[in-house]
Amino acid sequence: MTYQAINFKNKLGLFNEQWSPKVIAAMNDYQFKVVKVQGDSVWHEHKDTDETFIVLAGCLRIDFRDGHVELSEGEMYVVPKGVEHKPYAEHEAQILLIEPRGVVNTGEEKGSKTAENDVWI
Repeated sequence: MTYQAINFKNKLGLFNEQWSPKVIAAMNDYQFKVVKVQGDSVWHEHKDTDETFIVLAGCLRIDFRDGHVELSEGEMYVVPKGVEHKPYAEHEAQILLIEPRGVVNTGEEKGSKTAENDVWI
């Protein structure tokens, strides 16, 4: 077995796509995904799971139908399952997502921001 740390900056340097989460590790049935985002996502929800956003670089706003939360580098927020939300970043933000394997980034909403699932880097 090879023992090697996973470096977020190195992994984020392997791709340029926006709104396209890449899996960098797994723990039990959960995946750790890095993603670059800028602009608006789409309104969506994850009916069966919470979703964790950890900001590695930049700033992220997560809009809700009744308000929003703003996250800066080094901050995190857990969106509870079933809560409709829409991430937004004015400038590129780099995010670590933690969610169960198989979760589609836009929930049941399909469109241009829907990424291929389970892509490892």
